[in-house]
Amino acid sequence: MNYNYLAQFYGKSSNYTDIPNRLYKEYNVKKGLRNEDGTGVRMGLTRVSDVVGYEIVDGVKTNTEGDLYYRGYSVYDLIKGKPGCNGFEEVCFLLLYGYLPNKTDLQRFIDVVRSLYALPDEFLEMNLLRLPGKNLMNKLQHAALTLYNYDQDNPDDIDVYKTMLKGVSLLAKFPSVACYAYQSKIHHFNRESLIIHYPREDYSIAENILYMLREDKKFTQKEANLLDAILVLHADHGGGNNSTFTNVVISSTGTDLYSAISGSIGSLKGPRHGGANIKVSEMMEDVVQEIGYSTDEAVVKALIRKILAGDFYDHSGLVYGFGHAVYTISDPRAEILRSCCETVAREQFKMEEFNFYCFFEKCVKEVILEDKNKVIPTNVDYYSGFAYEMLQIPRDMYTPLFVISRIVGWVAHNLENKLYDGKIMRPATKYVGENVDYIPMKER
Repeated sequence: MNYNYLAQFYGKSSNYTDIPNRLYKEYNVKKGLRNEDGTGVRMGLTRVSDVVGYEIVDGVKTNTEGDLYYRGYSVYDLIKGKPGCNGFEEVCFLLLYGYLPNKTDLQRFIDVVRSLYALPDEFLEMNLLRLPGKNLMNKLQHAALTLYNYDQDNPDDIDVYKTMLKGVSLLAKFPSVACYAYQSKIHHFNRESLIIHYPREDYSIAENILYMLREDKKFTQKEANLLDAILVLHADHGGGNNSTFTNVVISSTGTDLYSAISGSIGSLKGPRHGGANIKVSEMMEDVVQEIGYSTDEAVVKALIRKILAGDFYDHSGLVYGFGHAVYTISDPRAEILRSCCETVAREQFKMEEFNFYCFFEKCVKEVILEDKNKVIPTNVDYYSGFAYEMLQIPRDMYTPLFVISRIVGWVAHNLENKLYDGKIMRPATKYVGENVDYIPMKER
């Protein structure tokens, strides 16, 4: 059926006219829940994590070096002290239970997570292989909702302890779900070979992802450490990021965890949130095709100015991988990831590519300072795309990997909200349309 005829009705009513900006100011409504100085409108309190990008000094927002804290611990320290490929598991424990585990506690937690790797009987065949998805993020939403049906306990039980158990199970299973959804997609739509490797209980989550994605199952320790670091850096980012806020809003209604996780995945899919690293990779691919790995500052800066003018790549005027809603001078995740990428780049003899990324980063910051008198940080998406390329991870898997790492953050905030808030999220809007008299059908 052709639905184009519906276009004739759209915009016919005065209720579809623009809402002028002056009304937002008049009623003190914050677009995007942002204050005029760019800070976020406070919607809650948390002890899970803290995103530090500025300070308020004498009531004025002041730029500062960025940091990210999980339960009070800086990610710089967590990355520095992480136990090999199990750093992500240690951070999961920290976010869920509020303290750093000792060796025995961590091993017990790891043993439980690994015992939950396996998907329910027939889940792979019935829900992933027979129902491949064109978009992996949509497929992950479907998978989260479908796992509801396989919950042997009451899936609607929102008790805090039961929610934690369900969350750990999802954390353990989603690496397999994402990898199999990808294999199913390329087999069905791209006519490529179907490769299914079952997860190994002697492998960490990072190791298993590489094991399940690669046909030969092989990877180096440095590669696994790099992916583990990426998972650590993406595990949480405060309660105000869109997907975490979405999770809390949905769960505040009293619905099940599977529905809340599905909603968060839908939020994370957007290119303004979790999908940004794909845009960085695509942009840098076009840049290299245009100028190669040029070390000529004038050539690189000229191309950057073309991007900013909307004359190159996607004509959006955006240089992807730079700027952030909270960080003002530096994004700690990007700073850490740059160093992690260098280690693997040396191992893979890709230092030319790595050095170009660093040079391009330097040029972008200089151009924006020169042309706009503005200091902007490199954000985590800039180097995560390069890291995934070195790890031979297909672009379709970039945002699903974000899901795998962020599930624990969603669950931690979900639990915290249940414990200390417990009210349904119900902000208000102001109606600014007109009230009109009802017109009977025969008089219209």
